[in-house]
Amino acid sequence: MLDEDLPTVSVLVPMHNEEKVASHILDLLVASDYPKEKLEIIPINDHSTDRTKEILDEYAQRYAFIRPLHRYGDLPRGKQNGLNDALKIAKGEVIIVYDADYLPPKGQIRVLAVAFKDPRVGAVMGRVVPVNVGKNLLTRLLDIERSGGYQVDQQARYNLNLIPQYGGTVGGFRKSLVIELGGFDTRILAEDTELTYKLYLNGYKVAYANIAECYEEAPEDWNVRARQLRRWARGHNQVMFKYFIPTILSKKLNLWQKVDGLLLLAIYMQPFLIFLGLLDSLLLFFLGEMEITSSYLFFTFYIRTQLLWKLCSLL
Repeated sequence: MLDEDLPTVSVLVPMHNEEKVASHILDLLVASDYPKEKLEIIPINDHSTDRTKEILDEYAQRYAFIRPLHRYGDLPRGKQNGLNDALKIAKGEVIIVYDADYLPPKGQIRVLAVAFKDPRVGAVMGRVVPVNVGKNLLTRLLDIERSGGYQVDQQARYNLNLIPQYGGTVGGFRKSLVIELGGFDTRILAEDTELTYKLYLNGYKVAYANIAECYEEAPEDWNVRARQLRRWARGHNQVMFKYFIPTILSKKLNLWQKVDGLLLLAIYMQPFLIFLGLLDSLLLFFLGEMEITSSYLFFTFYIRTQLLWKLCSLL
């Protein structure tokens, strides 16, 4: 059967001051149906100042396959540094990563691990589903975004043999391959996006497993969401500057993969380009080069395309 002869798996859970949620995710990982003789869990305690360390040590005493990694002192902080250190001690052939506040179902590790039966797969990505959808307007909008981003965008990229993206949580990768490629660049915030391009530029691909649902609490505060987007945008643009030219010159990617890869790299340039377009429209209008009728038609077309996209996201 497909899920026989499973690889050894190391589950990494980066944590910083996660005393409120640490026990939740560890209980769910312990309840996983993955063979325990092939599973180890490495919570990465990154300079926590609350009770995270004590909680992890308590679980380590109860379960032999939980092996916390405590990072204190002069060790550099950050998820990328923690992952690099964990890779040095991880025993698994496959690394699966979860953020500390996520809630993985019982069979998800098995679903993700099976994807590596294909030797061309360097990483696999599951699907994130918010559990607090009805909290407020923001959580409802984020639920629509998640549905569109995963079940439309990611699924389409995977089906069309383009570039689905490894997302940094609810996903996994081959340990030996990532080590061979130099690990994670500690200067880049979006380590997941960088790994995606590293893999494709070296002839591997990212598999998308829509069935592998994992649950999260979406941000309920607009300021929290804004900080999240700011961090993502900064890290993503770091990857864009590093991989834009290599993507164009790559001999491992076909034409459509290059087009998709370049568009994905430039995704956070959209606000800037829209601003330039609006500024250009205003200048043309006051210079008498743009008619009200054509502006109205363009605005109507834009609204219709946005509504169509939202509708597709809901399907």
